[in-house]
Parts: sequence; C-alpha cells; structure tokens
Amino acid sequence: MKLQQLRYLVEIVRRDLNVSAAAARLFTSQPGVSKQIRQLEHELGVELFQRRGKQFVALTPAGRAVLAQAEDMLARADTIRQLAQDFAAPDRGELGIATTHTQANYVLPPVIAAFNARYPRVRVDLLQGTPQQLADLTQHDQVDLAITTEDPALYPHLVLLPVSTWHYCVLCPVGHTLAQAQPLTLQAIAEHPLVTYGFAFGARSALGMCFAAAGIRPQLALTAVDTSVLKRYVRQGLGVGLMAAAAYDAEVDTDLVALDAATLLPRRRVHLALAPGRFLRAYVYDFIAQLAPHLTRDVVDEARALRDPQAIEALIATTAPAAMI
Repeated sequence: MKLQQLRYLVEIVRRDLNVSAAAARLFTSQPGVSKQIRQLEHELGVELFQRRGKQFVALTPAGRAVLAQAEDMLARADTIRQLAQDFAAPDRGELGIATTHTQANYVLPPVIAAFNARYPRVRVDLLQGTPQQLADLTQHDQVDLAITTEDPALYPHLVLLPVSTWHYCVLCPVGHTLAQAQPLTLQAIAEHPLVTYGFAFGARSALGMCFAAAGIRPQLALTAVDTSVLKRYVRQGLGVGLMAAAAYDAEVDTDLVALDAATLLPRRRVHLALAPGRFLRAYVYDFIAQLAPHLTRDVVDEARALRDPQAIEALIATTAPAAMI
C-alpha cells in the first residue's frame, strides 16, 4: 500500500467520484488512477467502490472506513513534511489563502506585500470563491487558512478567530438623489433597489433583521460575491449598493459616492478560519500576526486546542482590540 494510492482514493471522493477530474487534479491519467485503485483493492482484499460498469457510483462500507483512515494518514504525512521543511528551510515554501473577493482586492494587498518583503521565497497562493468553497478548501487542507466575512455557521468544522470588523457604506452614482438625503435613513435607502452581497439578506442575517426591525422590506435588484461586479451594476443604474466601506476607492471610483452607514447598519466581522489539525509553518503564524496583531502564535494554538466557539470568544476578549468585542 502506497500513500499515492491513498491520495488517489481521497481525491476521487473529493471530486464526487469523477475519476477524470481526480486525475486532472493530480496531474496524471485516468487509466493510471483506475489502475492504482484496483491494485489497492487487490492488496486490501475488499472493494472500495460500488461500480456500474467502469464508473464509480458510491463508496462501499469498507471504502468509507478506509477513506477515513486514508485522510488521517495523508494529513500526518503532510505534517511530517511540513515539520521537516520548517527546520530545513524556514523561509521557503508556500502559503495558501482562501478568501473573498473583497478581502483579496481591498484588504489583503498591503498585508501580503509586507509578508512578501519579509519572506520573498514563500509563494503566496491566493484563492477566491464562495463561502462553501472557502470552507471546503480549508477543511480539506488545500490551503493553510481562509479569511472570510460570511456567517460563522457556514464553517462548523473549522476554528474561527475574529480578525477585525467592517461596516457597510451605501454606494450610488454621483448626483444620485440618495446622496442628498439628510440624514441618511433606512427608509431612504429602501426606496431604491439594492445591489449587495449574496449573504447580506440570508436567513437571520444581521442586515435583514436590521431592516425588518424597522418594518422595512427592501427590494433586492442583484446579489453577487464580487464587489467589483456590484460596483459595475451600481454604475449601470440597477440600484444603490450596500457593500464594505473598504471596497470604495476614492481615487478610482470617482464616478461614485460612498455614504457612511457605520451607525445605521450592523457591523460585520472578518474571521480567520483554520482546520483544527493542520500543521502551520512558522511563517504562517507570522502572516496571521501581521493580519491581526492580537492573534499571536500562543493565542492561535490555544484557540485551536479549545475548539469551542464560546471558549474562543472568551479567549479573544482578553487579547483583541476593544472595538472588536
């Protein structure tokens, strides 16, 4: 039995039993993957997959049991490699970050630039995606960490650490009637179709409850995950935007006006998401500390050991800036 065979098994399951997709992800051929699985089954003396012809349709009970052990063995092997690299080449390697479009475009550039100046031989792989994609990438050890602003309930198997808070602004074209509203109110905002993030008015979202508490039901014109897409549709006159204030660039967005809504709309948290058992290189801890100085290595390790969200909140309350508590 080889680790490579176990890696093929795990990747096939991650790709919804699509052997071609697994082979592409592993930079090998479909016949080669199928052959290695057959050899593994022959060695173990059990079938790992139910088949319809040559197609895998489900894991067998034995396959499910073997899969759990395979994932654990691969994680341990990866930890050993990472640990050795931390001693052999502490300033060389890769840093995988999964994050939202807003964080990637408007928040992380100075942090990554500072990190790159300190670790020029560490390659940063920045992956952007939906909340579910961020969770999957992190949970399956395909990245070191995720930085997300979505509902923590989407990440039940990850350790979430608060990084910072952000607030909404209302974005509209220069000369728009809303820009003249004094003072800005929820009712004035709701008189226009809204362009905002997909999570903003999800089930029990803070923003949705804010409007509901005022007896207002706004009209959503468009939702998206990419702030640049939201801006484009605001420019097209589809509606006014509700988005992170940090996403407004006064030097670039000269045709738009950002109306401060910090006291009107609820603030949101940016979270760092970590897989509980993943080994973190020393430079990963350094990146985290640059991103959020209150998340020192000791705090991160203690939080990962605690796992319980309420216990982590209590821990962070002793280290985080008062504005975050």
